[in-house]
Amino acid sequence: MRRSFYLLIAAIVVVLDQLSKWAVLARLSPEDSHAVIPGLFNLVRVENPGIAFGLLAGLSLSMGLILIIAVSAATLALLTFLLWRSPVAATRSNVAFALILGGAAGNLIDRLFRGKVVDFLDVYLRDYHWPAFNVADSAICIGAGLLLLDLIFGHPAGQPSKQQWAGHEQH
Repeated sequence: MRRSFYLLIAAIVVVLDQLSKWAVLARLSPEDSHAVIPGLFNLVRVENPGIAFGLLAGLSLSMGLILIIAVSAATLALLTFLLWRSPVAATRSNVAFALILGGAAGNLIDRLFRGKVVDFLDVYLRDYHWPAFNVADSAICIGAGLLLLDLIFGHPAGQPSKQQWAGHEQH
C-alpha cells in the first residue's frame, strides 16, 4: 500500500474525531448523561485539560497547556517520521502509526482551539467507570495495540523483519 493510504487513515481519524466532538458540544451539556447501553455505556460531555485519562490536569493552565502541546507536537513529528521511514509493506505497523497520528492530531486540535480535550464515551460496570474518552483516544489505543501485536508475535508473513525495517536485509 502507498504511504498516502496511511495518511488517509490518519485524516479519517481526525475528521471522525472532530465531527463527533462537534456533535457532543452541540447536543450535550456538561451535566448530561445519556444511557446507550444501560449499566455499561453512556454518552457524556467531559472537558479534560490534562492528557490521557486526566494526567497533568492539576498543572497550572498555561504551563500544562504549553507542555501538553509541545509533547503532542513532538509526538506528531515522530509518528510522521516513522510512517515516512517505514517500509511500505509494513502494513500493520503503518496502520498503527496512522491511527496514533490521527488520534494525536485530533486531540492536539482540541488543545489548540479549546485549551482542553472533549471526551464523551463513558464505559462502566456497576460503580467502576473507565475515564471518559473519545474517538482520538480510541484510535491511539487501537494503534498501540497493533504495535504491541508486532512486538509479541512478530510480523505476519510478507511483512518486513526488524532487520529489514532498519534497512539491513536478513541473511
